[in-house]
Amino acid sequence: MSVSTRLAEIRPARSASIDAFWGMLLRDLTVLRRSMGAFVVRTIAQPLMFVFVFTYVFPKIGQGVGGQGAGATAFSSLLVPGVVAIACVFQGIQAVALPLVQEFGYTREIEDRVMAPLPVWGVAIEKITSGALQGALASVVVFPLATFIPATPVRLDINWLELLTFLPLATAVGAALGLAIGTRAEPRQVPLVFSIIVIPVTFLGATYYPWAQLDPIPWLKWAVLLNPLVYMSEGFRTALTPQFPHMPVAAIYLGMAGFLVFLGWLGIAGFKKRVLS
Repeated sequence: MSVSTRLAEIRPARSASIDAFWGMLLRDLTVLRRSMGAFVVRTIAQPLMFVFVFTYVFPKIGQGVGGQGAGATAFSSLLVPGVVAIACVFQGIQAVALPLVQEFGYTREIEDRVMAPLPVWGVAIEKITSGALQGALASVVVFPLATFIPATPVRLDINWLELLTFLPLATAVGAALGLAIGTRAEPRQVPLVFSIIVIPVTFLGATYYPWAQLDPIPWLKWAVLLNPLVYMSEGFRTALTPQFPHMPVAAIYLGMAGFLVFLGWLGIAGFKKRVLS
């Protein structure tokens, strides 16, 4: 068989795979556009409560976290990166994990997707891409909440280069985490997922405090490095509020890239196992 004949056979398959990938992604974004109201509500509900209670209600009643005056202002600024990071994680779970649990469960919608002219791993990558795009949109929605609701001033010193590189990494990590969870959880296990994964990840993710401030608890400081949210929070902290202590930038990039590779591999392997079993 000549090289030209071989290439003629390969190109249509590749072209079909690319078209199928973009077609599924466009379908997901179309569904998102049609349910934008529900998306906004589920996106802002938790961050709104965090910001409203900790940075508006507490200062108004004289019990602001961090004290009064400059201390309360510092906490309001410190909370913004953590809230953005939490939005990325929760959106990855809500946009990828929860729908997958249903698709692998009673709806069996996943069977229609894997019939597309696209490798099974390609369908998994599309899930991560869709979740990452929704995570980026969720972050944009959260920014005004975290900036204007606090009763004390929020002081941001944005490094745009870091923000625009950390954001896609963080949203991709959140979506990969959602894929890893969604390919392993059964519908009846969803409450357990939130109890043993989501809540610990959130509270131990350096969202309410810089990672460096865990020095008095050295065993915990090193243990939480197994939490991807730590790197996401520290990344947004250095990009938005560099006046607070944070991890070295190189360590943040390496941590997020490492978790993206690991969680992506874990999610794709789980996806292929569920589809082919």
